[in-house]
Amino acid sequence: MSAETSQPRWLDDREKAVWLTLREFIWEFPTAMDRQLQRDSALSTVEYSVLAALSECPGFRKRSSDLAADLSWDRSRLSHLVKRMEVKGMVERAHTDSDGRGQEIVLTEVGWEEIRAAAPGHVTFVRESVFDPLTPDEQDQLESMLTRIRAQISGEGLWGRQRASTTCPTDLTAKSEVCSTESLACDSAVTPPAVPSAS
Repeated sequence: MSAETSQPRWLDDREKAVWLTLREFIWEFPTAMDRQLQRDSALSTVEYSVLAALSECPGFRKRSSDLAADLSWDRSRLSHLVKRMEVKGMVERAHTDSDGRGQEIVLTEVGWEEIRAAAPGHVTFVRESVFDPLTPDEQDQLESMLTRIRAQISGEGLWGRQRASTTCPTDLTAKSEVCSTESLACDSAVTPPAVPSAS
């Protein structure tokens, strides 16, 4: 570190105002999403994320290690959540067909009905809170800014985990049509919870 940069670069008043606004958004927006889902579907954000991710996978199943990587979660965190979701009948665990040793998380009919019922309300929340207040140009600017911030943090080795999949399956079925290609199973700019399409 050079002498010129050895001292902290304190924020000026404008930068402080921007940072405090961003910090409040980072803290409060996930809570708002969780409240919307709990109000409209009784799902938590993390449950919705798992169900939406599985609904995008061929056969509606995925190795637990790959699913954890897609969600940028520790495997232990996913395991604890899956146990609770199994009790509710939304997912089940099964051995993989390939080697019989790995474990896959499988979307059940109950889970499919839950994500199908929750998707319309959730996409309405996302559209009304994120997209409606912004013009198309502002939406592009937001994506660009978030991508650049993420790249800066990633360059320091501090951003998330490596995802297992970066593309969505091309053979969309009746089930997967309720979820958009911006779900957590697919590549996304800012790692939000899975966001269904408006269609």
